[in-house]
Amino acid sequence: MVIELQRKHLSEQFPETAPTANPVFYRTYSRRINNRREPLADVIQRTTQGLVELGRLSVEEKALIQRMQQQLKSMPSGRWLWVGGTDWINKPENFSGAYNCTSTNVIDWQAFGLMMDLAMMGCGTGAILEPRYSNQLPAIRNHLLVNLEGEIGTTPAEQRHDRTQVTIDGNQVHILVGDSRQGWVQSYKTLLELSTDDRFTGDVAVTVNVSDVRAEGEVLKGFGGMANPIRLPGLYERCAALLNKAIGRQLTSVECCLLIDEAAATVVAGNIRRSAGMRQGVSNDAAFAVAKDNLWQQDEAGNWRIDPERDALRMANHTRVYHHKPTEQECTDAVRKQFYSGEGAIQYAPEAIARSNRDLLTTPELKTAFLAAYNQGTAREWLLQQQPQMPAAELEHRLGRYGLNPCGEILGADFHCNLAEVHLNQLDPNNLDEQADAFKAAALSVAALLNHRFAEPRYQKSRDLDPIVGVSFTGLFDFFVHAFGVEWLRWWEAGRPDTVTGLAFKQKEQAFLSRWRETVNQAVWEYCDRHHLKRPNRCTTVQPAGTKSLLTGASPGWHPPKAQRFIRRITFRKNDPVALACLDYGYSIVPSQSDKDETGNLLNDPFDPRCTEWLVEIPVEVSWANLPGADTIAIEKFSALAQFDFYMQVQTYYTAHNTSATIELTEAEIEPLAQRIYQTIANEEGYISAALLARFDAPFPRLPFEKIDKETFDRLQQAVATKQQTSDFYAALSRYDSGFSLAEGPAGCDSDKCMLPEGKG
Repeated sequence: MVIELQRKHLSEQFPETAPTANPVFYRTYSRRINNRREPLADVIQRTTQGLVELGRLSVEEKALIQRMQQQLKSMPSGRWLWVGGTDWINKPENFSGAYNCTSTNVIDWQAFGLMMDLAMMGCGTGAILEPRYSNQLPAIRNHLLVNLEGEIGTTPAEQRHDRTQVTIDGNQVHILVGDSRQGWVQSYKTLLELSTDDRFTGDVAVTVNVSDVRAEGEVLKGFGGMANPIRLPGLYERCAALLNKAIGRQLTSVECCLLIDEAAATVVAGNIRRSAGMRQGVSNDAAFAVAKDNLWQQDEAGNWRIDPERDALRMANHTRVYHHKPTEQECTDAVRKQFYSGEGAIQYAPEAIARSNRDLLTTPELKTAFLAAYNQGTAREWLLQQQPQMPAAELEHRLGRYGLNPCGEILGADFHCNLAEVHLNQLDPNNLDEQADAFKAAALSVAALLNHRFAEPRYQKSRDLDPIVGVSFTGLFDFFVHAFGVEWLRWWEAGRPDTVTGLAFKQKEQAFLSRWRETVNQAVWEYCDRHHLKRPNRCTTVQPAGTKSLLTGASPGWHPPKAQRFIRRITFRKNDPVALACLDYGYSIVPSQSDKDETGNLLNDPFDPRCTEWLVEIPVEVSWANLPGADTIAIEKFSALAQFDFYMQVQTYYTAHNTSATIELTEAEIEPLAQRIYQTIANEEGYISAALLARFDAPFPRLPFEKIDKETFDRLQQAVATKQQTSDFYAALSRYDSGFSLAEGPAGCDSDKCMLPEGKG
């Protein structure tokens, strides 16, 4: 009874300012074991013990990590919350499933298979598609004729093959798709390899048998959830059609994107994991630059449709890599393109590579000299002058460390990077010891995973040459409001000018950021020294923190909140037990934007038979909303330049990788922001890449965030109290949870930007 009471207490210890915590935690991070969801106490115990065993942590280190998790001050990555401490993650073939962030250089067919495998484990997948890599792919030589055989789910469970079976007889190929993650991946990679195999003398007839793949609705192995291989049979036909168009030549960057994204779309449709991607193309690749233009098209009746041949491109963000300083016009064109389409961000590669070599570029003077050499095209020679004994393989790796994960906060080459996150909104600005504990706990959480050794040689080689970790934070904006008061908000409202007061605020911001970075570095390096691991040369980053922030009600990452008070809408499948528990808890449910009647009007009844997806509506108030004068400031109207200024504070004084940023701007701000980005790159101030998002004043129905005033918030809060049938969320969930199983686990990309409606650019 005592244990159960402790569990209940811990399962309900989310802050009052985080009404979204229970729905998000039980939807995203709590595993279902024997038809029972883990309460928070069990998740903390599981994940901490997993870190202790993998990282050989001391009793004191375990106690620190556990205490910081229990107080919601420091959390491991979303992936580790989901898989940490399970039997599954202890198997070497599954190690990648512990990482949010990966990037792979596209140099061979194996790279395509690896990225599908990563996506199926829930990792975000970055891919560099520049000619220096993709030109290593063989030319397409064989015309593939794909014929599907069998029906999914027809083979009895006891007779299914886990592994894909491939039989070749002359120009005839038979692929029996295995009923496993590895089976799906091998069948996909095999098809790609057939297109360039020189043993064939004519058209290659490929029969793909999917009979062994488990039927829709069957339980998936390892993680629970239901199989839904709806897009799998079509994957082979779609990939063959793409490959056949390229016979006699190498694939273009856009064709590579489509092949990667077709696999990712299959994963998403299969409800195995949500996927997220980053695709990097060279700045002068004109086709890559416009690959997602006009992806959505409108017919004469005003209905929107997506180009079916490019539909899969929605699976990833596209970034253009500049290996030189872009001109002011190039910056302006890029900002304008992002405003209208959401795509076309600039990545300044020299800064990324310089940061990724900070173990060699140990002074500002050395970094400046390297950047000058890079922009003159002599970076390789410059590095060799500094390090004449450097092996050629290491030199190439060092110059290739500009790969990005899907949300752009990690830098490297062929990398896996683990993240942890400090919830600054839970910390006292006056308690430096508490802050140090939180960042040290996060540092130990990420350092422990450096003990993984990957089966794939390219990933292990990268780990050996360039071990990296990422300690992030969320709730920075909230922390500074509590530290500096409403006057700091008024300074933001004025645009963060360099007045006497403004410069004083900036100095105080810098002091906190620098102290936290030093705490992380020392904790990671001391751990690595004790365990005889190579020290990472960059340990700090800021991730988007869209989902995990909801566990404490933090403003995501470094960003301001959407408003002081807003309705937060969270998506669930219809009749999801967590959503039903929300209903008992007093929250409202409405149909999603995708559910419409025959005339195109949004449905209003969530129990309408035509409704397939629910939005749970939760009234939210930030922790400082009721400070005198705080709610008179229009947070949502902070200028793009003010946002950029704060972002660069974080980039300069805390972040060693890159700071994930989504800067919202109006049309009038395109040129001023472009000029500032140009100046920042021209002056080598530390800019690498940031996402830009158009700010629209026009109202859209049922968006993830809807600003409300205090009167509306109070009314909605009273309505929740009136409708509430129980104040015990876990008990409500337990009533609905038995036997229900869906795809679970966090997304590879954790960003508020990803939750916005898909643009029609």
